[in-house]
This record gives sequence, C-alpha cells and structure tokens, in this order.
Amino acid sequence: MKRDHSPVLPGDGATDYARYMRLDTLLDLQRRPEEMLHRDELLFQVVHQSTELWLKLAAAELAEAVTRLRAGELAVTESLLARATLGIRLVTDQLEMFRHLSPADFQAMQPALGKGSGAESPGWRQVQATSRQLGRAFAEQLEAQGIDPATLGRPDPANPVQRLAEALVEWDERVSLWRTRHYQIALRVGGHAPDGAEATMLAKLVGYRFFPELWRARLKPTDESGDESPVGRP
Repeated sequence: MKRDHSPVLPGDGATDYARYMRLDTLLDLQRRPEEMLHRDELLFQVVHQSTELWLKLAAAELAEAVTRLRAGELAVTESLLARATLGIRLVTDQLEMFRHLSPADFQAMQPALGKGSGAESPGWRQVQATSRQLGRAFAEQLEAQGIDPATLGRPDPANPVQRLAEALVEWDERVSLWRTRHYQIALRVGGHAPDGAEATMLAKLVGYRFFPELWRARLKPTDESGDESPVGRP
C-alpha cells in the first residue's frame, strides 16, 4: 500500500518541507544569474543573508534571556546566552567563504552593492540593542543581591551569578572575534583601504565590550574578604 506523500500544510511548494521552510521564497532571494555582474554575488549574498538569519536567532535568544534574567531565572538565562553565542560563532565561521573571493572579483561585483554597508545590518543593530538590555538586567540582579561586579573576576562553578558572568564574557569575546575576522576579511578582499575611515571604524569596534565591568573584574580579582589579589594568583 503506497503512502500518501501529498503536502498537508498550506502554502506554496510540492512538499510540506518546502512549504514549512518557504523554500520558494528563500531560494528566490538571491540575484538570478542574468542579473549578476559577477558569479560570486551568489557567494556574497548567501553569506550575508545567512548571517542575518543567525543574527535574528541570536537576538531572539538574547531577548528571551533578558526576560528570564529579570524573572531571576539565571540558569535559563545562561543557557539562552550560550545559544546566542553559538550563533555568533557560526556567523564568524562562515566568513571563511570569503577566502575564495579575490580583490579583483570583489571590485567587479561592487557596483551591484550600491552604497550598502554591513553597518546597516538590522540584525546586528538588534543584537547590539538587546545586548545592552541584557547588561542592564544583569546589573539590576547584582544590585538586588548586593553583589559588587568587581568580585566576579574569579569564577566559581557552584555560583549561578558567576557562571552567568562567565557566559556574558564569552558572548562579548565571541562578538569581538567576529568583528576582528570581519575587519581582516574587509582588508583581504579590498573592501576597505587599511587607512580608510570605514576600516578605522571597524578596527576601533574590535575592542568594544558590552560588559566592560566584567572585564575590569578579571584584571583585578578580589579575594573573599574583598581585598584585591594579585593578577594571576591561583
């Protein structure tokens, strides 16, 4: 007896997979071959469009993390932050595709980009805004519990506040690594002159931190009495 494989979901597509994933729309979002100035426009668009999807997911995880943190659910917040952090790691990894894009190829396709810039990314702007909200929510938690951020420089796996502080530092670091790789790629493919304004802006952003107080705490960890202990002390 043959199984009926006809789709049951509404929408376009020959299968439920195609309909649920909206493949007809998704795969039509890239420029057609006859529209391209250079064949590597497909590579360029796929990397950037998938980046926007990962950023959308990361921002959603961060937004939920803010809600859970304000509800005092630190363990759930830590888990959600780990998911967002993995999303940024995947965004960074896929930049390796640009190793296959030469400066000459990028120059040939650049007119197709108009005045577009990665700084205009709505996903990145949402991630920035939500990261700041997360930082404020964490500060509120510390204040409510009477915890000085300076005491969080020596992680304690048994302490949920310190574990969350570590997760926040990991998020910050992964974002910085993404920015660093983005900067290097921009120089490699000739998208920005090394001494140009856009490259200078990217270089400055590499050192930006969402949670600077947590990084300062790592430079001057304190012992249980609140006294500063030497950096590097076991």
